[in-house]
Amino acid sequence: MRYLLVLLFSLCLTGCSGYELKNLAKSDVDLVADEFIAESRRLVRELTVKLYKRNPGEMRKVPGMTLEKRLYQLLSNQEELNFAELAGRQETEALELVFNPHFAGDRVFALVVGLGGMLRRAYGYNDELFMFDSLEPELLMTSAHNVEVLAWRLRNNRQGNGEHWLITSDYRGVTDNLSFERLFGKLIVLQEMMARIAGDADDRRVTKVVHAASSVFIPLPI
Repeated sequence: MRYLLVLLFSLCLTGCSGYELKNLAKSDVDLVADEFIAESRRLVRELTVKLYKRNPGEMRKVPGMTLEKRLYQLLSNQEELNFAELAGRQETEALELVFNPHFAGDRVFALVVGLGGMLRRAYGYNDELFMFDSLEPELLMTSAHNVEVLAWRLRNNRQGNGEHWLITSDYRGVTDNLSFERLFGKLIVLQEMMARIAGDADDRRVTKVVHAASSVFIPLPI
């Protein structure tokens, strides 16, 4: 239906130039959401590259794997990120693998699959939104909470030998790379802002996720 509407607008306004006609089928909130979706995916991609550079041993766990192949795996799947390599675990279940002592696979891959899949579902698996689409504020706010939990656990959780599960901002007790904190911070702000915008658009109050359980991932509501 939404694509039919776009087509009708296009046929009626063929004289318009310098403006994407599909935007006529978008509300102001849709246009904002499109920017948020694009930016969140860009940030996850940047995070993926940084994590592999900081933790090159993770990729070596999969023979023949390269950064380009990993990025292709993440970008070529338009909806759910479901991989046999992670036994089909997605979203918060994939994130838990990062901190699972029995998991022998690529922890960076588990992290970005979990994070990327969670953010995709928060936006309804849409690349862009149109007037007939809607967003669930609680999914967006819950995802913001989970990003905050992820950043906290990466900083504070340790393996049995005292090492981080994945190296991010700290290396051997020295904080030498704050770009990870900035990336996580941007993702948190994007999700919280979009949750409030979506809540206002639907004239609904956004229920804040309880932050008391600050080290627990909360599965997004079904």
